[in-house]
Amino acid sequence: MRHAGIGDLPTVVRMLADDSLGAGRENLSEPLSENYLNAFREIEADPNNELIVAELDGTVVGTLQLTFTPSISFQGGKRSTVESVRVDEKHRGKGFGREMMIWAIEQAREKGCVSMQLTSHSSRERAHAFYETLGFARSHVGMKLRLK
Repeated sequence: MRHAGIGDLPTVVRMLADDSLGAGRENLSEPLSENYLNAFREIEADPNNELIVAELDGTVVGTLQLTFTPSISFQGGKRSTVESVRVDEKHRGKGFGREMMIWAIEQAREKGCVSMQLTSHSSRERAHAFYETLGFARSHVGMKLRLK
């Protein structure tokens, strides 16, 4: 596991697009849209955000984003959000997702977070079951408002 570099961005975007939901919202045209590059730079510059990649023998096989949010709630406790968790199609089912999530949970603990949260599309029942094996509970109703 390591912080993603700008050179990892095309692979990260490809993994984000590699399912029915991502295919409709990501743009794989080359060169990558400046929007991706700007978002990467913003994440890289923010100490409370981390874009992470998992490597196997020098090849990126997974990605996730961690956000650490200071909060007044929970008696001033910091929370972690994990999102955009993806494993390359060729490497799914081999335990990389579990390793990535265990690593992310440990990072949140090391940063002093009191909880970790995530959202997962309601259609991803297998993902929900996977997260439950890691101790996540279906505790809230997630809502989104599309702004663009």
